[in-house]
Amino acid sequence: MNQTNEAYNIRKVIAASSVGTLIEWYDFYIFGSLATVIANQFFPKTNPTAALLSTLATFAAGFIVRPFGALVFGRLGDLIGRKYTFLLTLIIMGGSTFAIGLVPGYAQIGFAAPIIVLILRLLQGLALGGEYGGAATYVAEHSPSNKRGYYTSWIQTTATLGLFLSLGIILITRHILDQDPVKSISKFNDWGWRVPFLFSVFLVAISIYIRLKMKESPLFARLKSEGKVSKNPLKESFSHRSNLKMVLLALFGATMGQGVVWYTSQFYAMTFIEATCKLDFDQTRTIFMWAILFATPFFIVFGKWSDRIGRKWLMLAGMLLAIVTYRPLFRMLVSITDTQNKTEVTTKKQIRSSFQIVDNSNDTLRIRTINHFFTDGTSLVETSTDTLYTAPGKVTLKPEVKTSKIVSTQNYWLITGIIFIMIIYVTMVYGPIAAFLVELFPTKIRYTSMSLPYHIGNGIFGGLTPFIATLLATIYSGDKLVGLYYTIIVAGICLLIGALYINNKIDKDISD
Repeated sequence: MNQTNEAYNIRKVIAASSVGTLIEWYDFYIFGSLATVIANQFFPKTNPTAALLSTLATFAAGFIVRPFGALVFGRLGDLIGRKYTFLLTLIIMGGSTFAIGLVPGYAQIGFAAPIIVLILRLLQGLALGGEYGGAATYVAEHSPSNKRGYYTSWIQTTATLGLFLSLGIILITRHILDQDPVKSISKFNDWGWRVPFLFSVFLVAISIYIRLKMKESPLFARLKSEGKVSKNPLKESFSHRSNLKMVLLALFGATMGQGVVWYTSQFYAMTFIEATCKLDFDQTRTIFMWAILFATPFFIVFGKWSDRIGRKWLMLAGMLLAIVTYRPLFRMLVSITDTQNKTEVTTKKQIRSSFQIVDNSNDTLRIRTINHFFTDGTSLVETSTDTLYTAPGKVTLKPEVKTSKIVSTQNYWLITGIIFIMIIYVTMVYGPIAAFLVELFPTKIRYTSMSLPYHIGNGIFGGLTPFIATLLATIYSGDKLVGLYYTIIVAGICLLIGALYINNKIDKDISD
C-alpha cells in the first residue's frame, strides 16, 4: 500500500512540475519559432538578413541572462524553498510573454519596439534560469535513488514538448486565419503572430493553480526543520574548492556539449531548413512536430537506461554521434531541397501578377508570383515585390524576391527522418542530465550549484548556437554548412573533458 501511495505521489509531483516547466519552455520558445516573422515586425525591413540576425541576437539574449537567473533564483530556492521559487519564475515568465504580444511594431514606435522586446526577452531568460533547476531538484528529491534517472527524465521532455506546443499553436493560429491563402499569411504576419504570445496567459494561470497545491520537497523541508538551510548558498557553492570543481566539471564535461546538440538539432536545424533550404513555413514546422512526437519517448528510455548503466556514456555517445554525423545529415537536407539538380516541368509553370495599394499612402506595389514544378514532386514559388508607382518625393522600393519550396511526400518524410535522428541525439544527452546534475551537489546548495552550470552550458553555449551558426553562414556564404563547426568544436571539447574526468557512478545518495 505504501509503495502504491509513493508511486501515486511521485506521479503527482512529476505532473505538477512538468506542466509548469513545459509552459515556461513554450513561452520561451515561441520567440524562436516565430523568428522570421518577428524579424519583420520589430526591425527595419530594408535588410531581411540583418533583421533575422537581430532577431536571433534578441532570442540569444534571453539565454545569456539565464545564468544570472540561476544565481538569483537558485539562491532563493536554497534559502526559502523549491516550491515558491519556481512559482515566482512562472509568473515572471508568463507576464513577460504576454507583454511581448502587446508591444507595437517597428512601424508604429520605431526603435523603441526592439528595445522593449529585448527587455522582456531578458526577463524571460531570468525566469527560465530559475525554473529548470527548481523543477529538476524538486522531482529528484522525491525520487528513489534507483529510479532517479527515469523520474527526472519526464522533466527533460518538457523543453522539447514546449517547442512542439509552440509550433502547434502557431500553425493552428495560422490556419484559423486561412480563408484565402494569400490573405491568411498577411493576417498572421500583421497581427496573428501575437495570438500564441497572448494565449500563454491562460496556460500560466492553469499552471499557477496546480503549483499552489504542491508541497515543499521532503529533503528541503527536513533541512529547514533541522535548521540546516544554507545561509549563503552562493558562497558555499562557489568558494569551496571541491564544490566549485564539480560546477566546472558539470559545465565543461556535460552541459556545454548537451546545450549545443539541443539547439543545433532543433532550433538551428529549423532556421537552416527555412532560411537556407527555403522550405515552406508550414512544412518546416510540421516536419519538426512529427520528428519531436516520434523522438520524445526516448527521453524516458535513455533516462531509465541511465539508472542501469550510468549517465556518463549515454550523454557522451550522443555528443559523439552529433559530431560525426551533423555535416552529412545537413548536407542531405541541402541536397533534398536543392532544385538546381531537379528537372522542371516547364509546361506547368505559372506566372501571376497582382497589385496592392499600401495602406495610408499612394504607393502601389506590384507582386509577381512564379510557380515552378519539378518531376520529383517538388514545387517552388518565387514572389517578387516592387513599387510600380510611388508618391512624389518617396524612394522607390527595391525589388524583393522571396522563395518558398514544398517538397514531395516522399522527401517530406525523408527530411522528417533526418530531423528525428538529430533529436535522438538530444534525448541521449538531455534525458539523463537532470539526474546527473542533482547527484553532484548536496541538498542545501543543490538548486544554486546545479542551475548555474546548466544555464551557462545550455543557455549561453547552446542558446547562442542559432545566432553564431547563422552569422558564420552569412560571413562564409560559400559553405552552407560552415555554421556547424561551432557545434562540432564545442561538443568535441566537452566530449574530451567528460570522457577523462566525469565519474560514471549512479548510486550517490542525494539526501546527504
